Amino acid sequence: MNAIEEGRTAGVIFFGENIENLSQVESVIRSMNAAHASAPVTAPLLLMTDQEGGMIRRLPGEPVMSAKDVGASADPHQWADFTGSGAGMNLAGIGMNVNLAPVLDVYRQNGDFTDQYERSYSKSAAAVASCGSAFITAQQDVGVAATAKHFPGLGPASASQNTDIRPVTITTSAATLRSVDEAPYRDAIAAGTKLVMLSWAVYAALDPSRPAGLSPAVVGELRDRLGFTGVTITDALEAGALQSFGGTSQRAVTAAAAGMDLLLCSSRSVAQGDEAVTALSDALASGLLDGKAFDAAAARVEALRAGL
Repeated sequence: MNAIEEGRTAGVIFFGENIENLSQVESVIRSMNAAHASAPVTAPLLLMTDQEGGMIRRLPGEPVMSAKDVGASADPHQWADFTGSGAGMNLAGIGMNVNLAPVLDVYRQNGDFTDQYERSYSKSAAAVASCGSAFITAQQDVGVAATAKHFPGLGPASASQNTDIRPVTITTSAATLRSVDEAPYRDAIAAGTKLVMLSWAVYAALDPSRPAGLSPAVVGELRDRLGFTGVTITDALEAGALQSFGGTSQRAVTAAAAGMDLLLCSSRSVAQGDEAVTALSDALASGLLDGKAFDAAAARVEALRAGL
């Protein structure tokens, strides 16, 4: 991750295969926090998972409804509030403090990439904005930071355009990206979302050569155009979409240089995280990474941790 803490990472992500039951995870988290108590940085670890709802849940329990179920309900705002609160209480109850949710993609066609797993609230940008901001507010009200994703939006992606597996280019115009796909992020930022995850797709109208999470132009779109001042986080650094961008070291440095604050190393290998941290430290020492920008990123991460 892009915040180096005396050679340690700033956080831990939990996957379904790590989880037997809530009691087991709670015990692991207590052990981690006990070990962290001797660290020179006193701010809490970021303990996170993907608890979107419906099919995308790492923990048993809330939110049971998918985003699509919420969007299709008689009162989407009420159910978005309910699922956000449920997600927050579920995670907080075992000691987690970050949820990599909600998804703010505005899907286009039934069965496309985001819709096939019922991860999008609606084809309407206004409906996604309303539901997403309600989820964020309810979740953060119980002390669990929200992550709006996947900026600037995977809604236009077809069913086969999966960035986990292969490179994806989205040819949607800049005007449509800004009026439709980015629209829910304005509400999410206004609602105070603590983190925004950037997509690994290439958005030809914004930067034809780099995926969003490696692109200063797309990060600038989020920071400068929409005014987001919180923590940026990448999607999984080992994603198939990045096969043309070198190994972990190169990807980590490129993402940090683009303006990403947290780098998600989720290959289930401790070595991947160590490689990323070493690459960032070396790039900082050599001047390949700008020291002031790096310090600003670290400060944003520390502010997030201090507030949890």
